[in-house]
Amino acid sequence: MLYSIERNDIVKQVILKLGNMKATNYVLPFAFGLAGGLIAFVGGNLLVDRNEVPVVQHDIVGPGVSRPVVQTANPAQPLAVGGSVDLREAAKKTVPAVVNVTPVQMGRVYYGSPLDFWFGGRNGRIREEPLDMGIGSGVIITEDGYIITNNHVVAQSDKVMVTLNDKRKFEAKLIGTDPDTDIALLKIDATGLQPIEYGNSDDVVLGEWVLAVGNPYNLTSTVTAGIISAKARGLGNKMNLESFLQTDAAVNPGNSGGALVNAKGELIGINTAIQSPTGSYSGYSFAVPVNVARKVVSDLKEFGKVQRAVLGVSMRELTPELAKKIGLKETSGIHVAEVISGGAASKAGLKSGDVIIQINGYDVVTAPQLQEQLAKYAPGDIVKVSFSRDGKMREVDVTLQNVFGDVTVSTESGILGAQVESLTKDEQYRYRLTKGVKIVMLKNGKFKKHRSC
Repeated sequence: MLYSIERNDIVKQVILKLGNMKATNYVLPFAFGLAGGLIAFVGGNLLVDRNEVPVVQHDIVGPGVSRPVVQTANPAQPLAVGGSVDLREAAKKTVPAVVNVTPVQMGRVYYGSPLDFWFGGRNGRIREEPLDMGIGSGVIITEDGYIITNNHVVAQSDKVMVTLNDKRKFEAKLIGTDPDTDIALLKIDATGLQPIEYGNSDDVVLGEWVLAVGNPYNLTSTVTAGIISAKARGLGNKMNLESFLQTDAAVNPGNSGGALVNAKGELIGINTAIQSPTGSYSGYSFAVPVNVARKVVSDLKEFGKVQRAVLGVSMRELTPELAKKIGLKETSGIHVAEVISGGAASKAGLKSGDVIIQINGYDVVTAPQLQEQLAKYAPGDIVKVSFSRDGKMREVDVTLQNVFGDVTVSTESGILGAQVESLTKDEQYRYRLTKGVKIVMLKNGKFKKHRSC
């Protein structure tokens, strides 16, 4: 009996030792590994900057200068939780600045029986009534009521009604229109409005998030999102301006004249056209770049018409086939076929056969790109033209001219209310001036109001 007890104690001690060996060989390493993982996880989180976003760099090569783009949390692309682009603030800033534009055309409507109409009965009446001309959008650009819209929205109208986001209605005055860019400028008698902030359409990059804000199908204050699909897009000579921002943000009838804004809520374009076999959105919409629209409305406001600048060259787009045919090393750019005598390019030293590559640092290797850049400037402005001659890059400053071959601006109306002409050589000598204009007619406007000054 004693033996049995001792044997059992020995067995228990062996089992206990085996258990301790298992704990040492398996349990303890597992416990230490688990503790080490927890320490690494906690320590790593403490060392990582929560505000840092992974950086990916690549080159965007578009109508502007090739530039590095860093995909980080920058002001141009506000980020929400999870790294997605947050467009809520852009929508909040834009919606109050976008208005409903209703063109009105008066038509003659007959009231009475057909017999009265044909046989001259006295019961019939003919009176003028507003006819339905559809609807469009507009963008408030000043606190005192200047509004950008499309020319095709207000063309042929007898009057234009504007409804603000807060439902107030005004009859707008048409300050001026420019069919070449499809831009029009309206003015309503209001103050304290919330204008939109201008952006820079030259700095827009492919893939950038944008919002289109307008009134499609009379659905007021509608916001749609998309990306910039292309820049300097031509539409096959359907319009005189052949340089549009293309986006896949949904745009439909009624959006015309509305805002295309970036993720900061800055205006980068005026929604103008869609390309669709049905007349409704099918994936492609186009906007006038804001740098062009801004210059146009500034001219309409000050001069009553657009002051267009020209280089004074006959040109064509250079292709590899054309380059091979005429023996040029360059395969892209604007080939100067002819330089107009006495024009801006001629005076700056450009010659036939030169290949224009950039204007003020922005690529102009296609005709729409060149057109867009020139549309930003007025006669008398100086631009730096980069071009290739005999395989060597050169730069020259060009003083742009108007279509009449001088550097002055002209006006027939506008808020200045003055018609001007260029100074003659004798007048320049008499007044000791090298350039300027003279007022030949004064109408109601700022000049007449302040002529005592």
